[in-house]
Amino acid sequence: MNAETTPHPEDKPVLPAYLSVRQVAEYLQINEKKVYALLREGSIPATKVTGKWLFPRHLVDQWLLESTRGGVLSDRLLITGSDDPLLHRMVHLFSEKLQERAAVLYSPTGTALGLKLLAQRKANACAIHWGPAEEAHRRHPALLRRHPQHRQWVLVRLYLREQGLMLSPRLATSDPRTDLFRNAGLRWVLRQEGAGSQRYLQEFLHRNGIDPETLNVVRRARSEREAASLVAMGEADAAPGVHAAATESGLGFMSLGWEAFDLVLYRDVYFRTILQQCLTQLRSAQTRELADMLEGYRFEDCGQVVLT
Repeated sequence: MNAETTPHPEDKPVLPAYLSVRQVAEYLQINEKKVYALLREGSIPATKVTGKWLFPRHLVDQWLLESTRGGVLSDRLLITGSDDPLLHRMVHLFSEKLQERAAVLYSPTGTALGLKLLAQRKANACAIHWGPAEEAHRRHPALLRRHPQHRQWVLVRLYLREQGLMLSPRLATSDPRTDLFRNAGLRWVLRQEGAGSQRYLQEFLHRNGIDPETLNVVRRARSEREAASLVAMGEADAAPGVHAAATESGLGFMSLGWEAFDLVLYRDVYFRTILQQCLTQLRSAQTRELADMLEGYRFEDCGQVVLT
């Protein structure tokens, strides 16, 4: 090859930061019909501007890495979604075993926001709960179907949790439908909209003909543990939450029922070694001992795939 035919580095085309359908098809070495199929599934990162699809190249690269089974991101796991004391402690135990070999992080956001983050692949897994355990088989799939990406998701049962009211130790009551909700001076901490505990309480109030506007709401909490700590510090008297969060903060607890606590994740993430090791930790005697200490857990169908 002579000097006249030797390509120069500057002759190599530079891809723009935002790719068109044609460009992303060439970049991924697929046809444009497949690109549109990925768009319909909601799986490939894209945005529509004045009727034209654009694909941020750095997000496409990230999506490829995330989609690679055993790829460079197989040594990290980010869990978002609903807050749970047992999951917090299990993640700490698992991280301690992994040391510098991998990173497992848990950032609770509430069910609804967690699913949005998962849909955008800003998280690898999302913990959810959305009503009574006996209705989880239809409620949880319906919740997932709000997102086009649900076709790529797997739903794994973690455990059942006892849901109810976390109460100040000073509060003495026997029946939540009479004494508790009729006490106009009772100070409530409620959760943000889209949180499973808030949804559970709202449905309980509706079933019992109680107007939520009559509650004296003094604070809003972004997680169950934050709500429990506010009651423990005397900032409020009652808050929705699980038995375990009440136990952690030395609070009284009034049960309203049981709920399924599930994990949503992409299929490729489910097959990662780090996720399977995490489920093994969940089933361990060490985790069961923690659950017994915290109270309010049942391990029916633990670790089982309940929806694919």
